[in-house]
Amino acid sequence: MKIAVPKEIKNHEYRIALTPTGVRELVERGHRVTVQRRAGEGSGFADSAYEAAGATLEDDIEALWRNAELIVKVKEPQPEEVARLGSGQTLFTYLHLAAEEKLTRDLMASGATCIAYETITAPQGGLPLLAPMSTVAGRMAVQAGAHSLEKAQGGSGVLLPGVPGVAPARVTVIGGGVVGENAARMALGLGAEVIVLDKSIPRLETLDDRYQGRLHTVYSTADALEEAVRESDLIIGAVLVPGAAAPKLITRAMLADMKPGSVLVDVAIDQGGCFETSKATTHAEPTYVVDGVVHYCVANMPGAVARTSTQALTNATMPFVAALADKGWQRALAEDRHFLAGLNVHDGQVTHPAVASAFGLDGVDPASLTG
Repeated sequence: MKIAVPKEIKNHEYRIALTPTGVRELVERGHRVTVQRRAGEGSGFADSAYEAAGATLEDDIEALWRNAELIVKVKEPQPEEVARLGSGQTLFTYLHLAAEEKLTRDLMASGATCIAYETITAPQGGLPLLAPMSTVAGRMAVQAGAHSLEKAQGGSGVLLPGVPGVAPARVTVIGGGVVGENAARMALGLGAEVIVLDKSIPRLETLDDRYQGRLHTVYSTADALEEAVRESDLIIGAVLVPGAAAPKLITRAMLADMKPGSVLVDVAIDQGGCFETSKATTHAEPTYVVDGVVHYCVANMPGAVARTSTQALTNATMPFVAALADKGWQRALAEDRHFLAGLNVHDGQVTHPAVASAFGLDGVDPASLTG
């Protein structure tokens, strides 16, 4: 199969979809991999490494896309990339379509088959291709929040661990999944007082047992959220409804009860954000202030640590990329119902129920397309 790996063009996105090691595996399976020249530089992978792995380097972006059967990316395609997609091509990347109606409709119009990393499931539960970047984002959220709390960044001037004689900052994490646990772990490691809110009692029990009472677990209610808003120095939104838009858990009216200079970090921003006042930002301008509260809402947080992120992502995606290349999308998805859950758009039709519901579209059962 002809596989293309283009350079990511989203603002301050330095990741690449495949490491040279991943390319080598595909080439050894008999596939042709074409990598856009200099696409790996942001992650520390030189063109020479891709050539040594058996890739062909391409300067002509139009030719790269036009000649590909399978396009493997990291972030959702930008408008100029969508324009290059056509019927008969398969796109495999993060899409987060439930928060992007225009992108959804543009991908439908392209006629391409679009498979999203973030909605693929696993036999044991969870989202295996979202998990590695969720781990990175959860850990980064605390770094970003701690930096944003600095006075020079518009924050309240609070140090997360405090010092002897001065209490530590209070960090509330909304959501106890992969993002939330990694954020809590980092915040605990820095010496903050940490509270995790979640609606799953079994998950709260797991966290309580795992961290031996070092973090506080609280069942998420309106009262608990209101207390978090009043008392926290840093709130990290780590809520996920797979494939669907994130619920808005903190309203603008609630910001009036927050401490001046407190910080909101919205890791759910790819799915529309879980704070009413959230809007996507970039690494170039990561924060803004609303009613005295600093908001950090970077939509591609792991892109800032591209080397680590690219390696972790390739580790997770390689079995799926190999299956698509070896079998074609229809057979690969027909043989694995968990992989089938990743199909979001095919030939003008939406195939994921949460995406269809978000925009009032008639969804199609993906299983009907793989026979």
